[in-house]
Amino acid sequence: MPKHPLQFLEVARRDPPKEAVETRIRHFREIYASYDGADAASQAGRCIACGNPYCEWKCPVHNYIPDWLRLVEDGKLFQAAELSHQTNSLPEICGRVCPQDRLCEGACTLNDGLGAVNIGNIERYITDEAWKQGWRPDMSHVVDTGKTVGIVGAGPAGLAAADVLARNGIRSVVFDAYSEIGGLLTFGIPPFKLEKEIVRRRRSLLEGMGVRFVLDTRIGDDKPFESLLDEFDAVFLGMGTYDYVRGGFPGEALGGVHDALPFLLSSVRHELDMNGGEEDYLDMRGMNVVVLGGGDTGMDCNRTAIRQGAASVTCAYRRDEANMPGSRREVANSKEEGVRFLFNQQPVEIIGSDHVTGVKLIATRLGKPGPDGRRRPETVPGTEHVVPADAVIIAFGFRPNPADWFADFDIATRPGGRVRVDSIGRYPFQTTNPKVFAGGDMVRGSDLVVTAVFEGREAARGITRYLGF
Repeated sequence: MPKHPLQFLEVARRDPPKEAVETRIRHFREIYASYDGADAASQAGRCIACGNPYCEWKCPVHNYIPDWLRLVEDGKLFQAAELSHQTNSLPEICGRVCPQDRLCEGACTLNDGLGAVNIGNIERYITDEAWKQGWRPDMSHVVDTGKTVGIVGAGPAGLAAADVLARNGIRSVVFDAYSEIGGLLTFGIPPFKLEKEIVRRRRSLLEGMGVRFVLDTRIGDDKPFESLLDEFDAVFLGMGTYDYVRGGFPGEALGGVHDALPFLLSSVRHELDMNGGEEDYLDMRGMNVVVLGGGDTGMDCNRTAIRQGAASVTCAYRRDEANMPGSRREVANSKEEGVRFLFNQQPVEIIGSDHVTGVKLIATRLGKPGPDGRRRPETVPGTEHVVPADAVIIAFGFRPNPADWFADFDIATRPGGRVRVDSIGRYPFQTTNPKVFAGGDMVRGSDLVVTAVFEGREAARGITRYLGF
């Protein structure tokens, strides 16, 4: 039980300070300050230690949230860090990018008018502060098994798999086509949500646990997949989804129309001053930008264009605000930073001859639920109108893009391209090739960072069992 069972009545929920809009839109650094020890303890003490902790069940990795909140309240920071890592391989990252309002905090008992416990910011605080004070993962009890695993993809799923394998005495080598680890954590999520030093720190932690990274290496091109099967006792695939979803309407091939990922990637490369960062930089300065899509990727595009100095940013989404798939926090930040939202508006055409000049939208209303349970948008005849635009960014999400060589190694996929795995058998996340496991977006489809972490961890447990431990 918490020390003061009614502390939630005496202490209001208080978020860490957020930088003023007029300042934060001029840079790409994170906009939220961090708790100090006293604030973290006070906010953690608001937890009422529910007998059935809904926050844990709603969390995809099932974090021991009330337990590490209690440890923070008691000032036992290193214990909190160890406990946090028992369920989550990237807690400081999930604390920054998870949509807590739809997950743990949304399920908090106090969310009914009293203000949910600030779980995300405390999760972030635990690892950040513990690292500063010298905490490192305790590997003193780990016995090297002599087994090795090759991991393809240094995104959330691959990093989580490497973490769990290392804690079980299994060494891994992580291959990635990018020059830095993290996948979309580094190259897709803008620095104002996740500064890249946080990802580099995680690399340092993993390397300290014995994980090795081989970067700038594309499996199938720079290194044949067959060599991984020969060199390692098992292989894990965590290659994500990189096939952009298009709208299928006229004008998508016009100049000035960009997919979300190349836009975000070019911005990150520019900000990090990486090779090619100037050559492929998509600069929205002075432009009237229209972003199509209402998920977190769309919000990232909104806020990136604002920071680049766009004259205006308009975000069109075909459902209402209540049905947006993205984090409410990110929608609110977009609004604060000057983004104009057009809800219940569906694009039907991008206007222009050689270069975009506008987007034709049509009003929608929500109809009956579709197979996914969400109400389908229906167009309203006679409501077409054009929004002027100098640039359009399409942020409709991503589909799986299975590698050409999968079939050569008996790695089966489902209709639509998702890798087929065994989710209920003896070796979770084993593919149709017994030596190969897979997890994350390439298995479930484009989803949250935390779900990729969960699947990477579960696959590592399947690999550990497969290797006889």
